[in-house]
Amino acid sequence: MRNKRILVIVVFLAAFLLLRLSFAALAAPAAQGQVYATPTPGADGRIIYVVEEGDNCQRISLLTGVSMEFLRQTNHLDENCSIQIGQQLVIGISAPAAVSPAPGLSPTPTSVLPTATPVSGGAAEVCVALYDDVNGDGLRQANTDALGNYLPTGTEPIVAGGAISLTSLTGTYSRTLDTVEGYDPVCFTDVPDGKYSVSAAVPDGYNPTTVLNYSLEVKPGDITYVSFGAQVKSQTSTESETPTQSPILGVVGALLLLGGIGLGVFAWRMRK
Repeated sequence: MRNKRILVIVVFLAAFLLLRLSFAALAAPAAQGQVYATPTPGADGRIIYVVEEGDNCQRISLLTGVSMEFLRQTNHLDENCSIQIGQQLVIGISAPAAVSPAPGLSPTPTSVLPTATPVSGGAAEVCVALYDDVNGDGLRQANTDALGNYLPTGTEPIVAGGAISLTSLTGTYSRTLDTVEGYDPVCFTDVPDGKYSVSAAVPDGYNPTTVLNYSLEVKPGDITYVSFGAQVKSQTSTESETPTQSPILGVVGALLLLGGIGLGVFAWRMRK
Protein backbone atom coordinates (compact mmCIF):
# COMPACT_ATOMS: atom_id res chain seq x y z
CA MET A 1 0.00 0.00 0.00
CA ARG A 2 2.87 2.37 0.83
CA ASN A 3 4.42 1.78 -2.62
CA LYS A 4 1.13 2.64 -4.31
CA ARG A 5 0.94 5.87 -2.33
CA ILE A 6 4.48 6.86 -3.35
CA LEU A 7 3.71 6.05 -7.00
CA VAL A 8 0.58 8.20 -6.92
CA ILE A 9 2.53 11.15 -5.45
CA VAL A 10 5.33 10.83 -8.03
CA VAL A 11 2.89 10.66 -10.96
CA PHE A 12 0.94 13.62 -9.63
CA LEU A 13 4.07 15.77 -9.20
CA ALA A 14 5.41 14.82 -12.65
CA ALA A 15 2.10 15.69 -14.29
CA PHE A 16 1.94 19.01 -12.44
CA LEU A 17 5.48 20.00 -13.49
CA LEU A 18 4.91 18.98 -17.12
CA LEU A 19 1.65 20.94 -17.22
CA ARG A 20 3.38 24.10 -15.92
CA LEU A 21 6.21 23.76 -18.48
CA SER A 22 3.73 23.32 -21.35
CA PHE A 23 1.77 26.44 -20.36
CA ALA A 24 5.01 28.41 -20.01
CA ALA A 25 6.01 27.34 -23.54
CA LEU A 26 2.64 28.39 -24.92
CA ALA A 27 2.84 31.77 -23.21
CA ALA A 28 6.45 32.50 -24.25
CA PRO A 29 6.66 35.61 -26.43
CA ALA A 30 8.07 35.36 -29.96
CA ALA A 31 11.76 36.14 -30.26
CA GLN A 32 12.45 39.67 -31.44
CA GLY A 33 14.80 40.24 -34.38
CA GLN A 34 17.77 42.54 -34.15
CA VAL A 35 16.94 46.18 -34.82
CA TYR A 36 19.46 48.39 -36.62
CA ALA A 37 19.20 52.18 -36.54
CA THR A 38 20.84 53.88 -39.51
CA PRO A 39 23.59 56.26 -38.25
CA THR A 40 23.13 59.98 -38.77
CA PRO A 41 25.08 61.29 -41.80
CA GLY A 42 28.16 63.33 -40.95
CA ALA A 43 28.82 66.89 -42.02
CA ASP A 44 30.30 65.61 -45.28
CA GLY A 45 27.20 63.54 -46.02
CA ARG A 46 28.86 60.15 -45.39
CA ILE A 47 27.05 57.49 -43.36
CA ILE A 48 29.57 55.49 -41.33
CA TYR A 49 29.33 51.99 -39.84
CA VAL A 50 31.97 50.99 -37.25
CA VAL A 51 33.00 47.34 -37.49
CA GLU A 52 32.30 45.34 -34.34
CA GLU A 53 33.56 41.99 -33.11
CA GLY A 54 32.06 39.14 -35.14
CA ASP A 55 31.23 41.35 -38.12
CA ASN A 56 31.89 40.41 -41.73
CA CYS A 57 30.75 41.97 -44.99
CA GLN A 58 27.82 39.59 -45.36
CA ARG A 59 26.51 40.34 -41.86
CA ILE A 60 26.92 44.09 -42.36
CA SER A 61 25.16 43.84 -45.74
CA LEU A 62 22.18 42.00 -44.22
CA LEU A 63 22.07 44.36 -41.25
CA THR A 64 22.26 47.66 -43.15
CA GLY A 65 20.67 46.70 -46.48
CA VAL A 66 23.80 47.78 -48.39
CA SER A 67 25.14 45.39 -51.03
CA MET A 68 28.51 43.70 -50.50
CA GLU A 69 29.66 45.06 -53.86
CA PHE A 70 28.97 48.61 -52.66
CA LEU A 71 30.90 47.94 -49.43
CA ARG A 72 33.90 46.66 -51.38
CA GLN A 73 33.96 49.40 -54.00
CA THR A 74 33.24 52.35 -51.74
CA ASN A 75 35.67 51.32 -48.99
CA HIS A 76 38.38 49.94 -51.32
CA LEU A 77 38.28 46.47 -49.74
CA ASP A 78 39.99 43.43 -51.26
CA GLU A 79 38.20 40.60 -53.06
CA ASN A 80 37.72 38.76 -49.74
CA CYS A 81 36.12 41.88 -48.24
CA SER A 82 38.56 41.83 -45.32
CA ILE A 83 37.66 44.18 -42.44
CA GLN A 84 38.98 44.87 -38.92
CA ILE A 85 37.33 45.67 -35.61
CA GLY A 86 36.95 49.42 -35.22
CA GLN A 87 37.28 50.09 -38.95
CA GLN A 88 34.94 52.78 -40.28
CA LEU A 89 32.99 51.75 -43.37
CA VAL A 90 31.01 54.08 -45.60
CA ILE A 91 27.55 52.50 -46.04
CA GLY A 92 25.87 55.44 -47.76
CA ILE A 93 26.20 59.00 -48.98
CA SER A 94 23.65 61.66 -48.20
CA ALA A 95 23.48 65.36 -48.82
CA PRO A 96 25.68 67.40 -46.44
CA ALA A 97 24.04 68.30 -43.14
CA ALA A 98 23.60 71.93 -44.15
CA VAL A 99 21.54 70.98 -47.21
CA SER A 100 17.82 70.18 -47.07
CA PRO A 101 16.21 68.13 -49.85
CA ALA A 102 13.51 69.61 -52.03
CA PRO A 103 10.07 69.86 -50.34
CA GLY A 104 8.07 66.64 -50.34
CA LEU A 105 11.04 64.34 -50.93
CA SER A 106 12.14 61.76 -48.38
CA PRO A 107 15.71 60.64 -49.12
CA THR A 108 16.99 57.23 -48.07
CA PRO A 109 20.81 57.31 -47.68
CA THR A 110 22.58 54.58 -49.61
CA SER A 111 24.67 54.93 -52.75
CA VAL A 112 24.85 57.28 -55.71
CA LEU A 113 27.29 57.44 -58.59
CA PRO A 114 27.41 60.89 -60.24
CA THR A 115 29.84 61.65 -63.05
CA ALA A 116 30.72 64.86 -64.83
CA THR A 117 31.83 65.39 -68.42
CA PRO A 118 33.20 68.88 -69.12
CA VAL A 119 32.70 70.47 -72.51
CA SER A 120 33.84 73.83 -73.81
CA GLY A 121 31.72 76.91 -73.03
CA GLY A 122 27.97 77.24 -72.63
CA ALA A 123 25.64 76.58 -69.69
CA ALA A 124 25.77 73.40 -67.66
CA GLU A 125 23.49 70.40 -68.05
CA VAL A 126 22.43 67.92 -65.36
CA CYS A 127 20.95 64.57 -66.45
CA VAL A 128 19.32 62.28 -63.87
CA ALA A 129 18.25 58.65 -64.28
CA LEU A 130 15.75 57.14 -61.84
CA TYR A 131 16.18 53.53 -62.96
CA ASP A 132 14.52 50.24 -62.11
CA ASP A 133 17.21 48.51 -60.05
CA VAL A 134 16.03 45.01 -60.90
CA ASN A 135 18.84 43.15 -59.11
CA GLY A 136 18.97 45.63 -56.20
CA ASP A 137 22.75 46.14 -56.36
CA GLY A 138 22.59 49.95 -56.35
CA LEU A 139 24.35 50.18 -59.72
CA ARG A 140 22.66 50.73 -63.07
CA GLN A 141 23.35 48.10 -65.70
CA ALA A 142 23.44 49.84 -69.10
CA ASN A 143 24.16 48.64 -72.63
CA THR A 144 24.75 51.15 -75.43
CA ASP A 145 25.56 51.01 -79.13
CA ALA A 146 28.48 52.67 -80.89
CA LEU A 147 26.66 56.03 -80.89
CA GLY A 148 25.94 55.91 -77.17
CA ASN A 149 22.25 55.09 -77.54
CA TYR A 150 20.75 52.79 -74.92
CA LEU A 151 19.93 49.24 -75.98
CA PRO A 152 16.89 47.60 -74.32
CA THR A 153 18.75 44.33 -73.89
CA GLY A 154 20.94 44.56 -70.83
CA THR A 155 19.80 48.04 -69.73
CA GLU A 156 17.77 48.67 -66.59
CA PRO A 157 14.89 50.95 -67.68
CA ILE A 158 13.73 54.26 -66.27
CA VAL A 159 11.03 54.19 -63.56
CA ALA A 160 8.11 56.19 -64.92
CA GLY A 161 6.06 58.45 -62.65
CA GLY A 162 8.93 59.61 -60.44
CA ALA A 163 9.98 63.21 -59.82
CA ILE A 164 13.44 64.75 -60.07
CA SER A 165 14.17 68.16 -58.50
CA LEU A 166 17.22 70.35 -59.02
CA THR A 167 17.59 73.28 -56.61
CA SER A 168 20.46 75.71 -56.16
CA LEU A 169 21.69 76.19 -52.61
CA THR A 170 21.24 79.93 -53.01
CA GLY A 171 17.58 79.52 -54.00
CA THR A 172 17.98 81.21 -57.37
CA TYR A 173 17.16 78.08 -59.40
CA SER A 174 14.58 75.36 -58.79
CA ARG A 175 13.01 73.00 -61.30
CA THR A 176 11.23 69.63 -61.14
CA LEU A 177 10.88 67.13 -63.98
CA ASP A 178 8.80 63.93 -64.16
CA THR A 179 10.41 60.68 -65.24
CA VAL A 180 8.96 58.96 -68.30
CA GLU A 181 9.05 55.39 -69.57
CA GLY A 182 12.13 54.46 -71.57
CA TYR A 183 15.87 54.35 -71.04
CA ASP A 184 17.04 57.97 -71.29
CA PRO A 185 17.48 60.18 -68.20
CA VAL A 186 15.69 63.49 -67.74
CA CYS A 187 17.98 66.47 -68.29
CA PHE A 188 18.01 69.99 -66.90
CA THR A 189 19.48 72.33 -69.51
CA ASP A 190 20.82 75.87 -69.26
CA VAL A 191 21.77 75.36 -65.61
CA PRO A 192 23.75 78.31 -64.21
CA ASP A 193 27.05 77.50 -62.57
CA GLY A 194 26.91 77.00 -58.81
CA LYS A 195 26.15 74.47 -56.11
CA TYR A 196 22.97 72.40 -56.29
CA SER A 197 20.96 69.73 -54.53
CA VAL A 198 19.42 67.10 -56.80
CA SER A 199 16.70 64.90 -55.31
CA ALA A 200 14.41 62.10 -56.47
CA ALA A 201 10.98 60.90 -55.35
CA VAL A 202 10.03 57.34 -56.28
CA PRO A 203 6.44 56.52 -57.30
CA ASP A 204 4.11 54.33 -55.25
CA GLY A 205 4.98 50.64 -55.38
CA TYR A 206 8.75 51.20 -55.34
CA ASN A 207 11.45 51.21 -52.68
CA PRO A 208 14.71 53.18 -53.16
CA THR A 209 17.93 51.16 -53.50
CA THR A 210 20.29 54.16 -53.51
CA VAL A 211 20.48 57.57 -51.88
CA LEU A 212 17.74 59.84 -53.17
CA ASN A 213 19.53 63.16 -52.87
CA TYR A 214 22.97 64.46 -53.74
CA SER A 215 24.85 67.75 -53.68
CA LEU A 216 26.95 68.78 -56.65
CA GLU A 217 28.69 71.78 -58.14
CA VAL A 218 28.47 72.59 -61.84
CA LYS A 219 30.50 74.90 -64.02
CA PRO A 220 29.78 76.34 -67.46
CA GLY A 221 29.97 73.58 -70.08
CA ASP A 222 29.67 70.69 -67.60
CA ILE A 223 27.40 67.74 -68.30
CA THR A 224 26.74 65.89 -65.04
CA TYR A 225 25.06 62.50 -64.82
CA VAL A 226 23.42 61.25 -61.61
CA SER A 227 21.76 57.85 -61.15
CA PHE A 228 19.17 56.98 -58.50
CA GLY A 229 17.82 53.41 -58.14
CA ALA A 230 14.43 52.06 -57.10
CA GLN A 231 13.01 48.56 -56.99
CA VAL A 232 9.47 47.18 -57.07
CA LYS A 233 8.24 46.39 -53.56
CA SER A 234 8.40 42.72 -52.64
CA GLN A 235 5.11 40.80 -52.71
CA THR A 236 6.35 38.09 -50.37
CA SER A 237 4.23 37.18 -47.40
CA THR A 238 4.79 39.17 -44.22
CA GLU A 239 3.61 36.39 -41.97
CA SER A 240 5.72 35.73 -38.92
CA GLU A 241 8.40 33.09 -39.32
CA THR A 242 8.19 32.15 -35.65
CA PRO A 243 6.75 28.61 -35.43
CA THR A 244 3.48 28.30 -33.53
CA GLN A 245 3.83 26.53 -30.19
CA SER A 246 2.20 23.11 -30.28
CA PRO A 247 -0.60 22.50 -27.73
CA ILE A 248 0.31 18.80 -27.53
CA LEU A 249 2.43 19.28 -24.40
CA GLY A 250 -0.51 20.95 -22.65
CA VAL A 251 -2.87 18.12 -23.58
CA VAL A 252 -0.40 15.44 -22.43
CA GLY A 253 0.18 17.28 -19.14
CA ALA A 254 -3.56 17.55 -18.52
CA LEU A 255 -4.04 13.83 -19.21
CA LEU A 256 -1.22 12.91 -16.83
CA LEU A 257 -2.68 15.17 -14.18
CA LEU A 258 -6.10 13.52 -14.54
CA GLY A 259 -4.44 10.10 -14.42
CA GLY A 260 -2.65 11.02 -11.21
CA ILE A 261 -5.88 12.19 -9.64
CA GLY A 262 -7.56 8.95 -10.70
CA LEU A 263 -4.79 6.86 -9.14
CA GLY A 264 -5.08 8.90 -5.95
CA VAL A 265 -8.81 8.25 -5.74
CA PHE A 266 -8.22 4.51 -6.41
CA ALA A 267 -5.61 4.25 -3.67
CA TRP A 268 -7.91 6.04 -1.22
CA ARG A 269 -10.74 3.62 -1.97
CA MET A 270 -8.40 0.64 -1.54
CA ARG A 271 -7.54 1.77 1.98
CA LYS A 272 -11.18 1.59 3.04
